[in-house]
Amino acid sequence: MKFENTLEFAQELDKRDPLAKYRNEFVYPKVKGKEVIYFTGNSLGLQPKRSKEFVDEIMKDWAELAVEGHFYANRPWWDYHERLANPLAKVVGARPEEITVMNTLSVNLHLLMVSFYTPNPKRYKIVCEEKAFPSDQYMLQSQVRFHGFDPENAIVEVKKREGEHYWRTEDILAKIDEVGDELALVLIGGVNYYNGQVMDMKAITEAGKAVGANVGWDLAHAVGNVALELHDWNADFAAWCSYKYMNSGPGNASGVFIHERHLNRKDIPRFEGWWGTKKEERFLMKPQFEPMSNADAWQISNPPVLSLAPYLASLELFEEVGMQALIEKQKSITSYLEFVLGEIDKDVDSSFEIITPQERGCQLSVFLHGQGKVLFNYLMDHGVIVDWREPNVIRLAPAPFYCSFEEMYRFGQILKEGILNKD
Repeated sequence: MKFENTLEFAQELDKRDPLAKYRNEFVYPKVKGKEVIYFTGNSLGLQPKRSKEFVDEIMKDWAELAVEGHFYANRPWWDYHERLANPLAKVVGARPEEITVMNTLSVNLHLLMVSFYTPNPKRYKIVCEEKAFPSDQYMLQSQVRFHGFDPENAIVEVKKREGEHYWRTEDILAKIDEVGDELALVLIGGVNYYNGQVMDMKAITEAGKAVGANVGWDLAHAVGNVALELHDWNADFAAWCSYKYMNSGPGNASGVFIHERHLNRKDIPRFEGWWGTKKEERFLMKPQFEPMSNADAWQISNPPVLSLAPYLASLELFEEVGMQALIEKQKSITSYLEFVLGEIDKDVDSSFEIITPQERGCQLSVFLHGQGKVLFNYLMDHGVIVDWREPNVIRLAPAPFYCSFEEMYRFGQILKEGILNKD
């Protein structure tokens, strides 16, 4: 399709958009009385309107049933988390028994490394990307030190090539092959938070498994954003937060994938608690742990239902729409945003450099050469909610559930005005 940078063209795209009606399912902040153009769903998704109903239901059951809500609520609390497994399995390309929801992302990655980072004097190294999200860096360093190794030696970072803003898959594969039988774990962000690059998760997983390593994925920026086939890719584990593209609310519960080959095992190293023991025996209070036959064996405590309620509400939307439809719009609206940026760049004395490669979801990271934080502040003051990253990058994520093509056009006009009027 040949794009046009006009209001009429953008509005026509919205008329053809089968997901356009879902904008009405979300609550929009306002700046100066007008709904914002929201580009930060890669940090915190907008609130689905139906979330309140799901939370209010639990509050009502708590008020009317108290402790009996565990078993007699409309959605009983003791197995509330189980309702999330089927829809999440469709989102990440897994089997329902491979999915559980618990804790938060960094906590879950630590717990998963208890099971899947089990180094010995020969095989102890971890491959990750350079400048991974800081929490991942801290986790890897602390895990390595906990096992008595030096992070400087045990953590192997794959670097970008000089002058490039993205990783080349062949460089990652080569590094895995180079580390070889010293490699215990590959743990990489499936979508890089900074440049928005989607890693070749299938090829990287295959390479890691080929040298005998475990392979896990931090999918914070991937779930609900890009196509995933975790089971078929043969990943050992993955975890993700739910508050970005999954729209479940700030700091909310984390999803976990554990490949079925690791399930129903008593010999796997794992930190255990009573919610991971067999459901039918949980309240017998036996002294010995009997693991659930699914990923719930990694659960330690009972589920935080007030956190899970908005997650379940959001997943209801994902069930209605389906990932394929979301990905189709993600590709088209991100391409249109890229086009608009190019057109504005021609009109102003500036230079935008998109550092996100074509292997992407719905994020464009843009170097604002010749601009600065003054432009970022102008955008924010004019109702365009974007994300600033040092040294001079804005991240734009047109989430397909609630962003419109008209907003991409309007953003371009505000951006143009901000550059021309910056003095």
